[in-house]
Amino acid sequence: MSLTITSSAFRHNADIPARYTCDDEDMSPPLSWTGVPAGAKSLVLIVDDPDAPDPKAPKMTWVHWVLYNLPPGTTSLAEDADAEDLPKGTLEGINDWKRTGYGGPCPPVGRHRYFHKIYALDTMLPNQNHPTKAKLEKAMHGHILAQAELIGGYQRKR
Repeated sequence: MSLTITSSAFRHNADIPARYTCDDEDMSPPLSWTGVPAGAKSLVLIVDDPDAPDPKAPKMTWVHWVLYNLPPGTTSLAEDADAEDLPKGTLEGINDWKRTGYGGPCPPVGRHRYFHKIYALDTMLPNQNHPTKAKLEKAMHGHILAQAELIGGYQRKR
């Protein structure tokens, strides 16, 4: 069985409901995954938007959420997960709002895609002290056993 990630809030390539965005409650969507390889020692979750700031002329990937060292037996994160709700041992990275935690879609123009990526690693990463996505990806290099992604879209109603 291969690693897969899903949400009960939206299907792959479908729209993310507004409640999970800056236009409403700005809470994290419920996420679930299956197929974690037997040799996995930890999981990493990264949510980002490669269409920033404009999908017609993207200039950067905006990072919305960074979690690492999730226990490999973890199979989901509940809706509106915050630091107190995370599985024991889970560490947080910094998003592009320069803070930990989830920051929902808030695209300035057009319909953006939001990639919810789960990685199974063959190691527990040392404490990276609230790393950026780039720093975490560097630490993950050579340790990824499996990965999966769930893509959701969002465009603000103006």
